[in-house]
Amino acid sequence: MGNLISQPNQKDKRSDAIDRQIEEDSRIFKRECKILILGSQESQKSIVNGLKRNSGLSEQEHAVYRSKVCQTVLYSAQAIILAMRKFEMDFGVESNTMFADKVMNCRVDEGTPFTLSPDIAYAIHQLWSDPVMSKVLDQKDSEFHLMDGAPYLLDHVLRIGSPDYLPTEADISRVSEEKSTGIEEIRLTVGQLSLCIYYVGCQRTEYRKWIHCFETVTNIIFCVALTDYDQVLPDNSNKTRLMETLILFGSVINSRWFLNTTIILFLNEIDEFKKKLARVPLERYFPEYTGGNDINKATKYILWKFMQFNRARLSVYPHLTRGDDPANIRLISAAVKETILANALKASRCTCM
Repeated sequence: MGNLISQPNQKDKRSDAIDRQIEEDSRIFKRECKILILGSQESQKSIVNGLKRNSGLSEQEHAVYRSKVCQTVLYSAQAIILAMRKFEMDFGVESNTMFADKVMNCRVDEGTPFTLSPDIAYAIHQLWSDPVMSKVLDQKDSEFHLMDGAPYLLDHVLRIGSPDYLPTEADISRVSEEKSTGIEEIRLTVGQLSLCIYYVGCQRTEYRKWIHCFETVTNIIFCVALTDYDQVLPDNSNKTRLMETLILFGSVINSRWFLNTTIILFLNEIDEFKKKLARVPLERYFPEYTGGNDINKATKYILWKFMQFNRARLSVYPHLTRGDDPANIRLISAAVKETILANALKASRCTCM
């Protein structure tokens, strides 16, 4: 009888094992998790901006972003006008020629915060509403570059030009950051997780020189701009930005440095992609695609193209998103936790062998 009492039963053993696992999981999650963000430059910036705003913006930061948003609207409108002049396209509304001259004469003083005056905002609104715009945008990307977030900002130009304008999260996510050549760190705490996200500027042509430095990252966030499918590269008219991003993805996912890494694949700018499909057929650039302008078929096809490169069979978490989507951080957190647990389980198996 005494012997029976002194020996732990199976339930006690299981309970002790669960307690030890909970304690170990807690210890693991308290470590800082390193994440590297790669992919399409503008989509990276959009995602990074959204993550930065996780802790809110100061009044000074709002002022900086207000200036950036207003500058982006002006420069985008001027780029459209210059493209129309290059292609010798006329406005559908005659009075818009006068508005175009007014917009072209507007200047930004370097070093001074820039705001759109209501009259310039109205002029841009009139130009953006002109019937010829659909034809101009058909030339976009293949003949001239317009930032991915520009159509959204131009749609909201009257609000942006109001005297009491404050940028929303959606506005800020559309603004391109200044070009960075260094490594930027974004630190976030999500529940138990302490995240350090590394953002490297100008990495497309240089990444092989430094990629090994990030061998210890838990996850890679790979950003894809869906709207890049028709954006021809300046130095290679036979290749689009999306094709270039596919090649970069293949190099990253099959790299020997990331054998224990999980990929979070953000397919970004889904709203703009849906609008563009109606104007610019995807099959024009990917002849084997047969789904027309069906957004579900188009996104599944592009995801399939990326997954074809996954020869290393890494775990990939695909997610259709916008840069300002609050669900992004939750997806990152879930993927990081699963990766940590999978690697810990793999390590424990190796120890037992």
